[in-house]
Amino acid sequence: MTVCVRVDVRGEQATRWREALARALPEARFEDTATDVDYLIAWRPAVETLQRVRVRKAVFNLGAGVDALLGVPTLPPGVAIYRLADAGMAEQMAEYAVMTVLRAYREMDVYARAQADGRWTPRARLDKSDFGVAVLGLGVLGRAVIDALRPFGFPLHGHARRPCALDGVEVFGGAAALEACLARARVCICLLPSTPDTRDLFDRARFAWLPRGAHFVNLSRGDLVVEHDLIDALDRGYLASATLDVFREEPLPPTHPFWHHPKITLTPHVSALTLIGPSVAQVASGIRAIESGREPPGRVDRSHGY
Repeated sequence: MTVCVRVDVRGEQATRWREALARALPEARFEDTATDVDYLIAWRPAVETLQRVRVRKAVFNLGAGVDALLGVPTLPPGVAIYRLADAGMAEQMAEYAVMTVLRAYREMDVYARAQADGRWTPRARLDKSDFGVAVLGLGVLGRAVIDALRPFGFPLHGHARRPCALDGVEVFGGAAALEACLARARVCICLLPSTPDTRDLFDRARFAWLPRGAHFVNLSRGDLVVEHDLIDALDRGYLASATLDVFREEPLPPTHPFWHHPKITLTPHVSALTLIGPSVAQVASGIRAIESGREPPGRVDRSHGY
């Protein structure tokens, strides 16, 4: 196999990505200035890049979310796009999600406030059978979260674009079923992609579909949440807490009200970091699959946005 590959990655990690890809695909020719290539490997490519570069076979996106790539107006309409299906992210996401569920169930925020006030206040154990966990988005990452939560015995619910079957999980399919799914969620874990259908999905009305005292967790994209509606639901005491790893603007501006809200826990988009080694291995495997006439995993359906 002799193919021409261009890598479009900027920032402090750019050299590491290029070197790792070259090691993983020694049979390929890497040309950072080529304007006619078989494959483009990119993370948030510049508009100018896709104006100048003709991609003959496929674009590989170095991440699970493709909203930034699909938002580039110069993206060629006919070229195949592949995203990372896992590449080490599923395990990280499962760890993070389990942490948030157990923190909510064992009421660690309540005990933290008691500690700050110097109060010794043991609480009765919550009824686990009434502590439902809903995972929105049942792709590779969502199913990894479900699998990690199984041993703890919580009632598990899931929502997907189309109905599907998962052992031990009550699955709700389609937009019309979202309200029923949220009604069962003492913890709601959002793993939905950013698409025209999901942007601003969680507004005042959707938060009201959750039970009073629910915990909201967003690990997907910040633009799914109407921020002032989330703050209002927390301030009114309708939601017990929010754990946020993603935001409309990143890095989160220092004056943003999320930083110091007493019911918000935030992290800087670290729930599932893109790991160079596993990611490069998946991209290399994908290119070899295409060159041998096979279809690799992670093909993006542009009509759905993921």
